[in-house]
Amino acid sequence: MSQAGTEEIRASSYVGFDSITSQIEKKLLKRGFQFNVIVVGQTGLGKSTLINTIFASHLIDSKGRLEADEPLRQTTDIHPVSHVISENGVRLRLNIVDTPGYGDQINNENCWDPIVKYIKDQHSAYLRKELTAMRDKYITDTRIHCALFFINPTGHSLRPIDIIVMKKLSEVVNVVPVIAKSDSLTPEERDNFKNKIRAELVYHNIRLYPFDTEEFDEEELKHNDVIRSMIPFAVVGSERNVIIDGKPVRGRKNRWGVVNVEDERHCEFVYLRDFLLRTHLQDLIETTAQIHYEAFRSKQLLALKEASSAGARPAQPTPAA
Repeated sequence: MSQAGTEEIRASSYVGFDSITSQIEKKLLKRGFQFNVIVVGQTGLGKSTLINTIFASHLIDSKGRLEADEPLRQTTDIHPVSHVISENGVRLRLNIVDTPGYGDQINNENCWDPIVKYIKDQHSAYLRKELTAMRDKYITDTRIHCALFFINPTGHSLRPIDIIVMKKLSEVVNVVPVIAKSDSLTPEERDNFKNKIRAELVYHNIRLYPFDTEEFDEEELKHNDVIRSMIPFAVVGSERNVIIDGKPVRGRKNRWGVVNVEDERHCEFVYLRDFLLRTHLQDLIETTAQIHYEAFRSKQLLALKEASSAGARPAQPTPAA
């Protein structure tokens, strides 16, 4: 029984509707795919480098200081960059939103507001286009699908501001925390640090991606459990090639040796990349639409309905405070 009260039967001969999957694939390949990611973290944690490493392309330039006397950039300097990446006939339209200098200032009060506002603004823009009478067949989607949250590898604990910002972000976007430049920690320090962070996330009731749904089968649920056991991912990024055993690999060389970015014994970069792009890319997009955007949309439409009932002139949807 496929649905309650509906009997599933098999056709006595080949009909051909099973080709609908290839029909859908053909249309999707023509249209391409959209993925929007925002990076959040202190200056100097290698946000740009990690993004470039994940997509094996030079997509964004580093926004860190090149000289010690250069001024720090403000958190409010939010900068989106767009690219189209092609791989085996699949086109991915990629929007990377950089938030340089987050948490760098002496007074960081409410420094998260511009980031949260930007995310809500994308929801609002999508909703306005959705409510337009003559709307586009395919609405340009700038809604943020993933927020990579960079944690300073101190080895101690999360800063109070990190906890606040992660909690605020988790209410409006899929948050994936990473320990930046994890090669600055020993394996033991790294494991202890990860355990401390996980305990703090539980204590402060911060709900991070991935989320389980009724649609998931047992294998998918187990995979999500494995991912949650690894969060935050301890990563290292590098756009440079170094020679290991006569072969060029992406890595970092220092006086103690070479860190191979794609060696699972050195860091968890491979697990992060596979999680974001190879197993959960579509789910990140769907979760954004079905959970975060839907919550925003419901709240805005309810506000419009209440305003209309009160006799007020309906306002355009705007981000909630």
